[in-house]
Amino acid sequence: MDSIEQGVVEANGVSFHYLAQGEGPLALLLHGFPDTAQTWRHLMPQLASRGYRAVAPFMRGYAPTQAPDMNGLDAMSLFLALGGDANGLHGALGGDASAVLIGHDWGAVATYSAVLQAPERWRRCVTLAVPPLQIFGPRHSQYAQLKRSFYMWFFQMAAANEVVRANDFAFIRALWADWSPGYDAEQDVLNLQRSLAAAENLEAAIGYYRAFFNAEQFSFAYGDAVGPISRPLLYLHGSTDGCVSLDHHAVAEAQAYAGAGSAVALMDGCGHFLHLEKPDEVGQRIDGFLGAP
Repeated sequence: MDSIEQGVVEANGVSFHYLAQGEGPLALLLHGFPDTAQTWRHLMPQLASRGYRAVAPFMRGYAPTQAPDMNGLDAMSLFLALGGDANGLHGALGGDASAVLIGHDWGAVATYSAVLQAPERWRRCVTLAVPPLQIFGPRHSQYAQLKRSFYMWFFQMAAANEVVRANDFAFIRALWADWSPGYDAEQDVLNLQRSLAAAENLEAAIGYYRAFFNAEQFSFAYGDAVGPISRPLLYLHGSTDGCVSLDHHAVAEAQAYAGAGSAVALMDGCGHFLHLEKPDEVGQRIDGFLGAP
């Protein structure tokens, strides 16, 4: 198996650092919060062994990727920028119509945006832990999800940056423990500490949520103006996800917002970071859906 490469590329006005493995059509893997490109350490070799070039960028704001100024972004501009990042990376990395796109958490939001903006770039897509926004959005008016999403509201406060940084990112350790019960996230949190050590990087990561809750574009972020994507989608969700709680019916509903040939699965015994908790099972499902390049 090829070793992990490191590189940097300009896309959508941002200098992205990335990890890569394998040769073949592009498989772009987008991480979420609070995470880094290393979250794909299990899936990358699996995709490479199947004949893909697996590339996992550090998302905008996550060092060593550039930390652009997030001030002034609203929900719509953030949504479009994240999709623009993915589509820009597709071009900068030599992607073609056989490319596939995989996203977790904020990376899932970026995936929906990218495929909505340029479906011709992506053959198939996979999202984990955050369903299509038409499903996810309305749940933020429900008490059960409001409790789980407390951190989003807390991040609107200026004090959030220092609280998150305090005691070696103890706040982040607690989120991981709540979201993926029983999973040992120590290495993942250490990776995140390095990525968000600089004040501008932490500000950018929290800035996603400040943009997402911009009142003027609130409805867009919650799915009112987001149509279904036209490409086949595999959506995977953990049954014990402590961040986004969905039952079988809600997970099944994801197929209604994606193209023909889509599939969904509620995976028993894993939480929000299901690709780290059950990497073999998740990898097999993704491999079966994507197939050979």
